[in-house]
Amino acid sequence: MSDEARIKSTRVYTGRVISLDVDQVRFPDGTTGELEIIRHPGASAVVPFVSDLRGADPQVLLLKQYRYATGGTLYEIPAGRLEPGELPEACARRELLEETGCTAESIVPLTSMFTTPGFTDERIHLFLATGLTRGEARREADEFMEIETVALSVALQMVERGEIQDAKTALGLLFAAGFRVGV
Repeated sequence: MSDEARIKSTRVYTGRVISLDVDQVRFPDGTTGELEIIRHPGASAVVPFVSDLRGADPQVLLLKQYRYATGGTLYEIPAGRLEPGELPEACARRELLEETGCTAESIVPLTSMFTTPGFTDERIHLFLATGLTRGEARREADEFMEIETVALSVALQMVERGEIQDAKTALGLLFAAGFRVGV
């Protein structure tokens, strides 16, 4: 909800990653109600290409990552939460390095998305990375993942078959393919 629609906000919980507010709001028809809103600082995610985008079928890095909330592993692109005052591109570069060990010559914005606008204000900024140089990953203690290199066409088939279920990853791959690579 916009600031004009918020009548009152009560912080119920503050955690390491999220906060929970209960907001009293005025809806567009003039009625009022309460909404539980997860506050999140936002994040960046990056579609990392390890080969030239002009090639026949460019190669992309995917992470096969353990996610407790889903009860297993998911295919994902590198992503992470914005630090206070951090610009989205800087976050994308930091997460690419931490999770894959790669640095990129070029990182360009693709789009931004709301993850689940029914109950959170989280926005993820999506980027495309090229000109990768591999190095050593610097993962956090709770990050368990494997890096896989796949052709973009294979990644798109994985989206179509439902093997890639992470929304930011599916959108990032589809956006890159449809608007940047032209596969």
